[in-house]
Amino acid sequence: MTATTVVHLLRHGEVDNPDRILYGRLPDFHLSDAGARMAELAAGWFDGRDIAALYSSPLERAQETAAPLAERTGLEVRLDARLIESANKLEGRRVTGRSLRTDPTLLRHLYNPLTPSWGEPYQEIAARMVAVVKAVRKEAWGREAVCVSHQLPIWTARRAAERRRLWHRPDRRQCNLASVTSLTFEDQRLVSVGYTEPAAELYGAGPQVPGA
Repeated sequence: MTATTVVHLLRHGEVDNPDRILYGRLPDFHLSDAGARMAELAAGWFDGRDIAALYSSPLERAQETAAPLAERTGLEVRLDARLIESANKLEGRRVTGRSLRTDPTLLRHLYNPLTPSWGEPYQEIAARMVAVVKAVRKEAWGREAVCVSHQLPIWTARRAAERRRLWHRPDRRQCNLASVTSLTFEDQRLVSVGYTEPAAELYGAGPQVPGA
């Protein structure tokens, strides 16, 4: 008999980042008040679902996003380093459209968008995300699981699952704050990819840092 398993990839909520730096894997970046509310709305979206496992990136913003869901389900949040944000040579810098065009210390990292030259290779991101999805799918076989991660790893996992090329324009990612990308499998075969934005009512009009 065919088993249907769903692995949900939940992006963290908004981060308190008044200086608008690209924080990447830096420690001590926590959810803003709006981000905490986003996490609550995302947790509510899972009400009534048969969640068997809950995993998170080790970064604070991801763990804080997982916390309301852990409280609702009674599940332990287990950390998996494979869910971490992608490495980025520009982290700790304030990155804007103007600085990317005019700052030579930034420009020297942008010579190859296909790898990309400024950070962790897409192939490596895809490999670790596919591995964690497979492991979590096996654990939650016939049920559902949630993995809290970050924009670029989630988007890369989706593109890999859909067998699309991994390089892309960062401004065209479909992976907003506290969004849920759902991978549905029948046995080991991917049959659908879903996407929803439980916290859309809280989205502001301001620009966001891609990949943050």
